[in-house]
Parts: sequence; structure tokens; C-alpha cells
Amino acid sequence: MNHQDIPPKPALPPRTGSLPTVQGGDAGSAPAPESVTWSQPRQDPGPEKRANRRPAFWKAFLIVVILAVAGSLVWLAVWLNSAPGTDTAKSAAPGVLQTAVTPPATPQPLPRDGVAPADYAVGDCFKDFDPQALASTVVPCDTGHSAQLVATLHYPDSAKYPGADPLKAKALEVCQAAKLGPAAKQFQLNYQRSYPSNTSWESGDRRVDCYVTADGGNVINASVLP
Repeated sequence: MNHQDIPPKPALPPRTGSLPTVQGGDAGSAPAPESVTWSQPRQDPGPEKRANRRPAFWKAFLIVVILAVAGSLVWLAVWLNSAPGTDTAKSAAPGVLQTAVTPPATPQPLPRDGVAPADYAVGDCFKDFDPQALASTVVPCDTGHSAQLVATLHYPDSAKYPGADPLKAKALEVCQAAKLGPAAKQFQLNYQRSYPSNTSWESGDRRVDCYVTADGGNVINASVLP
């Protein structure tokens, strides 16, 4: 017989820690232990009892999360209604926006020198315009000028000072609301905003103005309003 056809000898079964190995003889002749002591088994909750705790835990956790979210929403609503600046925004929001020429306009005849900013009217055209000047020269719009007042907003006298940033943003809205006519396309124009400072507000200045200006000087010779 070819030894290569002999099946290998089966290996001994592996030893485990749960079965002691008996030295000598076979397993059937192993002597019985002299005594066996049984201890009271530890009371361990069954799998069903342990599993029943999880639904109760998740229910409690879900309730806590719902209460936390509801509390956050309530707090947010209260904060929005009582946030600083809310009253100021409400008191400052009303105003009269003007984007068209309406009487009374700057008195005739023109040109007129020494016109104060408080007396500027929508549609006025200015020669050598300087937004920081305490007075300007108003000229007919069909003569050379460098700026024209195209829109203005008047806050009520009872309004509180909104702050520089809100006023700056409001001036941008005023410029966006300005309505320009076809003549505006004939010139290279820029928007220029003017709004009260804290000091001028205390003195009664409630105007936010929007001008169109030309960088090249008195090169505008027509009204840019419709």
C-alpha cells in the first residue's frame, strides 16, 4: 500500500479550561470528588427585565429633549420681542420717503447761493457740490452742475436716534428707491448718501438724502429725474 494513501492520524481533542485533565487511566475511571459545595446563585435580572429598562430610559430622554426644545423656542420668542434696539427700530421705521419733485421747491430765481442742507428739496441741482459744506449753490438743472438730490426720507420728530449703521443702511434703501429718468444714462454718475450724525440728530436733523453726483465736476446739464 502506498503510505501516501493512509489517512493522517486524528489529532487529540483540544483541552478546555472547563474540563480538568485526569492523569492516568481513562475518563471513566476518574475518582469522584469527595465533596461538592453549592453556593446560592446571584440574583441577576433576566434578559427580559434588563431589556425592559431601555424603553423607559429612551422615553425619559425624549421627554427631556422635547422640553428643552420647547423652552428654547419660548426663550427665543421672548428675546426677539425684547431685544435691544427693537423699540428704536419701531420708533425710527416710520418716515416719509420722497422720490419726486413736489412743492415747495427751492425758491426762485436761481442760482441761489448759501442754501442750507435743511432747505434742500428733491430735484435741486447743485454747482460745485460738497456734501460736508454748511451751504451750497442751487442752480437750474439745465445748466452745469455736479450733483442732484433725487430722494430723501424724513424721520418723525419723535423718533429716537437709530445709530450710524442703521442710518447708513436706510440711506442705501433711499438710493435704491430713487427713480431716475432717461437723462441719467447720458452721464457717468454715482450715488452719494447723506444721513444725520448723533449731534445733528439732537439738533433736529431727521433727513436721509440720496444724491447723484459726477466725479468730473459740473458736467451734468439736465435733470436726471423723470
